[in-house]
Amino acid sequence: MVSLTFLLWVLLSWLTIYFLLSSLKKSKSSPKKLPPGPFPLPIFGNLFELGSKPHKSLAKLAHKHGPLMTLQLGQVTTIVISSAEMAKQVLQVNDISFTNRNVLDAVCALNHHKASIIWMPVSATWRNMRKICNSHIFSKYRLDSTHHLRRTKVEELLAYVQSCCQAGVAVDIGQATFITNLNLLSNTFFSVDLLQPGSDKIHEFKETVWNIMVEVGKPNFADYFPMLKRIDPQAIRKHTAIHFKKLMDLFNTMINQRLLAIKSGSFEIKDVLDELLNISYENGEELEQSYLPNLLLDLFLAGADTISSTLEWAMAELLRNPDKLTKAKEELEQVIGRGNLVQEGDIERLSYLQSIIKETFRLHPPAPFLVPRKVNADVELCGFTVPKDAQVLVNAWAIGRDQNLWENPHSFEPERFLGLEMNVKGRDFELIPFGAGRRICPGMPLAMRMLPLMLSSLIHSFNWKLENEDKPENMNMDDNFGITLRKAKSFLAVPIQL
Repeated sequence: MVSLTFLLWVLLSWLTIYFLLSSLKKSKSSPKKLPPGPFPLPIFGNLFELGSKPHKSLAKLAHKHGPLMTLQLGQVTTIVISSAEMAKQVLQVNDISFTNRNVLDAVCALNHHKASIIWMPVSATWRNMRKICNSHIFSKYRLDSTHHLRRTKVEELLAYVQSCCQAGVAVDIGQATFITNLNLLSNTFFSVDLLQPGSDKIHEFKETVWNIMVEVGKPNFADYFPMLKRIDPQAIRKHTAIHFKKLMDLFNTMINQRLLAIKSGSFEIKDVLDELLNISYENGEELEQSYLPNLLLDLFLAGADTISSTLEWAMAELLRNPDKLTKAKEELEQVIGRGNLVQEGDIERLSYLQSIIKETFRLHPPAPFLVPRKVNADVELCGFTVPKDAQVLVNAWAIGRDQNLWENPHSFEPERFLGLEMNVKGRDFELIPFGAGRRICPGMPLAMRMLPLMLSSLIHSFNWKLENEDKPENMNMDDNFGITLRKAKSFLAVPIQL
């Protein structure tokens, strides 16, 4: 106890001296007119105002201080964007100044940030990786050529739900769709299923993915006081490294097995891994082979978790609003026909279903703050200065519930999107679940094929009721904050044969 008290005393003294020296240095520099914000405490600034759900606490602060707001989080000046107009200024008008990332200490585990398409700075390497994603992984040609994989995985999902229906047991929507998405990705990349329904590995794999999201999203003193990065005071980087290693070992095994097959002389491009290895072999400058596990880590984390969590939110909202579910089923019967399977080509004709997905993104954006950005030079916005090296958070959750943009912003009303020319491709800043500008999520084209296909198939093939005959209005709709936003309580629903 004595040693712990002494350590805390030394740490506080160190922070106090550092803060005073930093304040003295700042006082000698030319003053800048920062956006308004709450008064910061000495040393800690506004850290204690974040709370356990920063997306909500910062939305409340924005009501008082405005959509362009300054927070002092320890030593880090943070600018919070909470309106569509301000988001456009950051993500489009001044995108070149806001393109780089504010790298969180957690993702420095195993030096992941140096090879990550999400976290590395804009550079020739980043541009090459981005080009590869757009041309070889998520291009229209690639996605069109793999539509049979998505159809197969959705049919497997429906078969699993059918078995639950016959047994009269509830389906864990989040877990079932997580398996579907993960196996879709693994078949697209490796031509194999990574998980099977009922497998002991499902819970472990899902927990590993979620633990990464939680660790990366945690308030971390090493991010707010950079001098603490060396000691990792909350062991967040240490824990993230453990979870990263589990997935990286899996991906390295897949890569090494494929390399052995190539050496045996039986090389034929049949999936994305073959494509990536071929690019690496023919042009190592375009894609270093050592970067492959990091790229796979990024794509699997983003693809498996965000799609499944969004679908879970959508199903929860529909069962909480039975009239909306009825309307969706009626549209499917009219367009698809009772007993017919939904095909990807049908999605364009399902306007209400597309509105449901948009409304789900509005209320429950997968990444509430998108991914933190870092401004590389002083930028003038609305008469204020966003200072160089400031962290920039775009609160997509707050924008989706902005009462100046949306009528009844907290209500689930897909009808608001009917006849409204608004999409999620980064041009309509009222709805930016995938971000916008140069850093928009490269996996968006796959997500926007898989989400409507899975959701429409589930609600067209079965009727649904809440487990234990719970009343819809009593459903727990709380969320857990991480770098992604997940439902706090798993959503269980009982499928009923049509």
